[in-house]
Amino acid sequence: MKNILLLSLGLAFITMAWAQETMKRTIVTTDGEIDDVDTFIRYLLYSNEFETQGLVYSSSMWHWKGDGKGTTFTSEMEMTKKIYGKDLTDLRWPGTNWIQELLAEYAKVYPNLIGHDSNYPSPQELLDLVRVGNIDFEGEMAQRTEGSKLIREKLLDDDDRELFLQAWGGTNTIARALKSIEEDYKDTRDWKDIKEKVSKKAIIYTIMDQDATYKNYIGPNWPKIRVFYNANQFWCFAYPWKQVVPKSQQPFLEGSFMGANIINDHGPLLKKYYSYGDGQKQEGDPNHFEGDITKIANTERGSFSKYDFISEGDSPAFLHLLDVGLNNYEDPSRGGWSGRFVLSKDNPYRYEDGDHAADLNPETGKMDKSYPQTRWIKAMQLDFAARADWCVKTFEEANHAPEVIIKEGLSITAKAGEIFNIHVALNDIDGHPVYLKAWCYDESGDGHAEVKVENAIVTVQIPKTAKKKNQFHIIVEGTDTGFPALTRYQRVIVSVL
Repeated sequence: MKNILLLSLGLAFITMAWAQETMKRTIVTTDGEIDDVDTFIRYLLYSNEFETQGLVYSSSMWHWKGDGKGTTFTSEMEMTKKIYGKDLTDLRWPGTNWIQELLAEYAKVYPNLIGHDSNYPSPQELLDLVRVGNIDFEGEMAQRTEGSKLIREKLLDDDDRELFLQAWGGTNTIARALKSIEEDYKDTRDWKDIKEKVSKKAIIYTIMDQDATYKNYIGPNWPKIRVFYNANQFWCFAYPWKQVVPKSQQPFLEGSFMGANIINDHGPLLKKYYSYGDGQKQEGDPNHFEGDITKIANTERGSFSKYDFISEGDSPAFLHLLDVGLNNYEDPSRGGWSGRFVLSKDNPYRYEDGDHAADLNPETGKMDKSYPQTRWIKAMQLDFAARADWCVKTFEEANHAPEVIIKEGLSITAKAGEIFNIHVALNDIDGHPVYLKAWCYDESGDGHAEVKVENAIVTVQIPKTAKKKNQFHIIVEGTDTGFPALTRYQRVIVSVL
């Protein structure tokens, strides 16, 4: 019995070590906007899917602390300058306690979450990763801070895995970390190798330019660092979502869904989630009005009701790390829950969204630069609702995602005009029936292939006009019949011979 116990413990340790080595590692930098708070709450419910290595307070064009000496500052960003004016001593600073406060609420639901996945990090593990970065002013990167030191340390460590750096605010603390590496090694014989190592390791996912530090420092001095730049698609998950999201997807962001399935009766962490009309106020932001139901009936963003979604403009950054079967991490031009990005014509290390990365919106019949993100909202929101259930329900009471298996593998070759079958197996850990759907993601590949589904077989017809080396992306979906209904995918890439 003793030997069996030791063997079991050994296998558990090996499994845990293997998972840690293969998981994607990430550091979050955040300016504390209310949409960062909501993003962070969702992030915590998905923190079992990746390895968090830092939670760093930073500043942005919207939020900075000031130096406490009355020093004034005028934004480098025209939009902020126009809205808030010149010579400010601070700007809407939410403080450096809100992450810790949310982790205290996470601690209360953690015992329930690990009943669904033992890979959730402990509250103390996450608390130990909190650092204050460069926060005094927008774009401030002169000082070495505890946050920049942490990023520097991780960029220089011996872990061969990439380091996915999320900029929910400005990139200034990331820039300071890189500047510290440059200052410490530029005049040494190891500089070339160190710069190459850091450039290969770092990936920056930035939601807009929220300060000028990428433009002024990172881009010119670290041109080989990969950047995923989301300046357009995130808006469908941000404040003006009613102006961007297709009507068919909007119910999953409205209060009737959010209140019942996510915010209320799902534990203390979800109760902290900001929504329209919920009465909550953010420290440091006296002009924040979303909490007052009497002031949101008609705004320039639309008309809102109680518990309507406000914003999670930064969630696309961490959604890029989720493995739901779309295989978009290595190549963001494939598209996934974080959006779809096209390699810049001017920079082989920079992926961008915009008109050139648009998808066809079937509701309007037009190319839509937000649709690469909005097409997934229903699935993402139902998935979020399931995670909210995990905070309060047992494994047996809650729903969990199905599994989609492609017998032929995810890379197939075919000839122009060829018709062939893909055989699909669908599994569900909860024992629910799983429904099969398949479609061609035209914009991800080189055009459209006809796709039909019958029973567990997906039949694909490659167009006769297809050329050699063309690729067609077939998305195979499995959606279970539990509640909330959950969807997982496999992307089969068909290459033409």
